Amino acid sequence: MPATSPASVHQERRRRRTNRFAAVAAGVVTVGALAAAGLPGSATAGEDHRKGGHWPGRYQDVQLLSFNDLHGNLEPPAGSSGRVTEQQADGTTKTIDAGGVEYLATHLREARKGEKYSVTAAGGDMVGASPLISGLFHDEPTIEALNKLDLDVTSVGNHEFDEGAKELGRLQKGGCHPKEGCYTDKKFKGADFPYLAANVLDEKTKKPILKPYWVWKKKDVKVGFIGVTLEGTPDIVSAEGVKGLSFKDEVETINKYAKELRKKGVKSIVALIHEGGFPASTSYNYDCDSPGAGDGISGPIVDIAKNVTPQVDALVTGHTHNAYVCSIDDPAGKPRMVTSAASFGRLYTDTTLTYDRKTGDIARTAVKSANRVVTRDVPKAPDMTRLISKWNTLAAPIGNKPIGYISGDIGNTGSESPLGDLIADAQLAHGKKLDAETDLALMNPGGIRAPLTYAAKAGEGDGVVTYAEGFTVQPFANTVNLQNFTGAQLIQVLKEQVTGANAAAPKVLQVSSGLTYTLDLTKSGADRVVTDSVKLDGKAIDPAATYRVATNSFLAGGGDGFPTLGQGTNDLVGLDDLAALEQYLTANSSASNPLAPPKADRITIVK
Repeated sequence: MPATSPASVHQERRRRRTNRFAAVAAGVVTVGALAAAGLPGSATAGEDHRKGGHWPGRYQDVQLLSFNDLHGNLEPPAGSSGRVTEQQADGTTKTIDAGGVEYLATHLREARKGEKYSVTAAGGDMVGASPLISGLFHDEPTIEALNKLDLDVTSVGNHEFDEGAKELGRLQKGGCHPKEGCYTDKKFKGADFPYLAANVLDEKTKKPILKPYWVWKKKDVKVGFIGVTLEGTPDIVSAEGVKGLSFKDEVETINKYAKELRKKGVKSIVALIHEGGFPASTSYNYDCDSPGAGDGISGPIVDIAKNVTPQVDALVTGHTHNAYVCSIDDPAGKPRMVTSAASFGRLYTDTTLTYDRKTGDIARTAVKSANRVVTRDVPKAPDMTRLISKWNTLAAPIGNKPIGYISGDIGNTGSESPLGDLIADAQLAHGKKLDAETDLALMNPGGIRAPLTYAAKAGEGDGVVTYAEGFTVQPFANTVNLQNFTGAQLIQVLKEQVTGANAAAPKVLQVSSGLTYTLDLTKSGADRVVTDSVKLDGKAIDPAATYRVATNSFLAGGGDGFPTLGQGTNDLVGLDDLAALEQYLTANSSASNPLAPPKADRITIVK
């Protein structure tokens, strides 16, 4: 259930961190090791050479499995949301289908085999902006799935606050929904794992609303976990969702509790941070540390990593939906592992923390990490299959609900499609509800997964659009995001349709009513967009003017080869794109006055 809130950031420190919202991006990951030399003093795991002697068992490898930004994606995500990009030895790339908790469970369980010291952690946004199967039931299905995945601990993310602190508390402790009651004959038990919210305080008590940290113990090995979300959460969550809460600086909070943990004798510490970075490549096996440590990543997590106390041994991050395994120097100038496993359960990170029993700390020079693809070529976990089937059966009555009426097929093919125009108009209408100054909307064609057909599919009647049909069209649970761009940036976005990553196979954005231009495919490169033809409501785009643009969150993060769309300002996050479509269809159609397919005549194509 996405948030509706302003996302402009006013503090100078937050501007430096460049808080950007990305719904889908594949990421950057390689096997990372902080030092090839291995353990201190040339010791190997399980032994210590001291004064010529031998101390067995001094070093113990601890397996840390982690993931982030699941967003309730229990079923395999569709389209680009369910793929990762892999760079090949010859420089080309290929995509791999990935994700789905039936497969994630199998991969995690296989990874744990033979590992006596294994802990599983997450970096927030386990719920929120979820697909129908989870979001319809206030994400109870996802909490049940995470319990079955044996998740040990997670930080909160901004989306954990979409429905407010009380609802988050219910997900933690259990109990039926206060308005909708119990969905099954069994009471919802809540999460078996702790949610950590060290920097989220109750404004009255000045204390964290949930545990600030948690300590994992296995015999004599102890590892502490501190969990925080981005300080800018109030900027991207509805005011109601964060009412009565204050969000503190991530670095100051982590440093405070790291000190407290060490006073309690816990010297091995991992920070779970729902804030992230932007790697230089979308290939998951890109080397983030080439040519130097952390050179391949930018964004807010770099600033955080450089300032978090050296007492913290590793950072598990999230929020940007990117994938990376990087070493970034801590304030003492020593490299420290920083990881993120993309989103939607497509990857998990496998990190080895070498615990020194003599010092109680992590031997950081021996830390190694890699992101693993959650491939779909393994057996499905039967318990997850049963869980998905149960909740899908319960969701069926909602899926059959009519949300609109059409007078004919509304197709999704062609450079400009009728359905693309319809969705762009729906997002423009939703944008104007959020901010009356919204000027236009842009929609990526790859996000439109199916047409709307006039003929009845399941006995609902000809011309009836059901919620399930709408969900098939837009299944990604992206939010509608508003951002400010200059006219020059807007024209650059249009040129990125046919240049850069889209030069070989142009991606023509679907545009809302009022925006018109000519795309001359007989020309080459950026010249294919006829700059002088770009107009809004008949007036030429002013390069120096500011335009308010609605896109989905995938595009707002620079997805699909549109980096300029990731550079917008004054962010405002609205409902999910399916809700925007539903509202538009309901407001503009009826059984007696169905919606006619748009003419798809806003872009003049010259071939």
